[in-house]
Amino acid sequence: MTKLKISKKISTALINSLGAGVVPRVGLEHIAVGREQELKSLLQNLDDIAEGIAAFRFVIGNYGSGKSFMLQLLRNRAMEQGFVVADADLCWERRLAGSNNEGLATYRELMSHLATKTRPDGGALVSILEGWINKIQQEVAKETGMRPNDEGFDDKVEEKIREVVQYIEDLVHGFDFGTVIVAYWRGYRLDDDDLKNAALRWLRGEFTTKIEAKAALGVRVIIDDESWYDYIKIIAKFVAEIGYKGLLILLDEAAHLYQISPTVTREKNYNRLLGMFNDTMQCKAEHLGIFIGGTLRFLEDPNRGLFADAAWRRRTKESRFVTQAGVQEYMAPVMRLNTLTEEEILALLQRLTEIHAINFGYEKTLKTRELKDFVQEIVNRLGAEALLTPGEIVRDFLSVLNILYQNPNLSFGELIHGADFKPTVLSKNTDADEDDVAEFSL
Repeated sequence: MTKLKISKKISTALINSLGAGVVPRVGLEHIAVGREQELKSLLQNLDDIAEGIAAFRFVIGNYGSGKSFMLQLLRNRAMEQGFVVADADLCWERRLAGSNNEGLATYRELMSHLATKTRPDGGALVSILEGWINKIQQEVAKETGMRPNDEGFDDKVEEKIREVVQYIEDLVHGFDFGTVIVAYWRGYRLDDDDLKNAALRWLRGEFTTKIEAKAALGVRVIIDDESWYDYIKIIAKFVAEIGYKGLLILLDEAAHLYQISPTVTREKNYNRLLGMFNDTMQCKAEHLGIFIGGTLRFLEDPNRGLFADAAWRRRTKESRFVTQAGVQEYMAPVMRLNTLTEEEILALLQRLTEIHAINFGYEKTLKTRELKDFVQEIVNRLGAEALLTPGEIVRDFLSVLNILYQNPNLSFGELIHGADFKPTVLSKNTDADEDDVAEFSL
């Protein structure tokens, strides 16, 4: 195996995140094993979105199967390719619809996490707008030979800004969105921070009354629980017009929608999701990708899952040919994450061993034979089906590495084959609130 080249910052982030059972934001490419076909399919979606087509995919699997990992890997690849991305975890306070602005809360979370290649940690709205304005200023200067302080220069810039705004005014709420963009430009032009901040507040969905918005910006509408998705479509078209390839929306923990107790509220969320699905599949949205991470129960439960609705069942049920042939269809709206093979788990453990050694500055001592022994021991005690989901093994394997590093007199075999090593497994069909992550007891 080629020696891994990785910085201390990345190795520390990986070990800390994985050791805590959290998907890391950086360095994912160093631990990506298997899933080649799944990733290839998602990257094809990026190509389609860049061409102006919309995409909608579910990433479905049991807890620990790698749903969040796949979404974060896609997020990083998309930023590298020039997309704007925004991600959020759904929860009790953040849904797609509700009676207490839960949908708007999701929109606000997405806007706070708006990210680009140059602003990967989120909060990219200002840099997107000002980068675009600077680009237009450079174009005007090159085309006219004028300088920013010359009379008429700002008028030329505003003309180009309005040209872009015209492309989105035909969308629902597009005129008001364009008015706010122009208001931001005027605040930029006049060094009016109050006007710029008002425009940013409106774009982030922070105005609570239409009266307040009209007084600050001259617009009669605000982004609210009913309209927030319309503005997601507008932003997707806007960022494509100003030079990005499109907008990716990544929503994880969709099991929280399945767990909504009131039937009316749950169905309202499913209907909002269905509208988003239909918009993208029918190309009513442009340059927009929506990727949802959820559990098998969220999808297939006949009483509370999407399958409880005939419209959803027709759109997302596996083809009978897939079932009969026993194969995976990677281009379908639903991508199911199957268990990793023992070979793929072994490759993951080898990579984790190398990263751990690099991070703590010691020579890697565990051999492939010992890692195979570890995998076989867990298979024997848990059963292969229970074992081979990354989240169920990574955290505990890192714990083993930490113990061996801190106790050099303890051998790997003594630790793994000891009588106190008693892995336990809970039902694989439980959901998050039932704590279904299988763990080892050391």
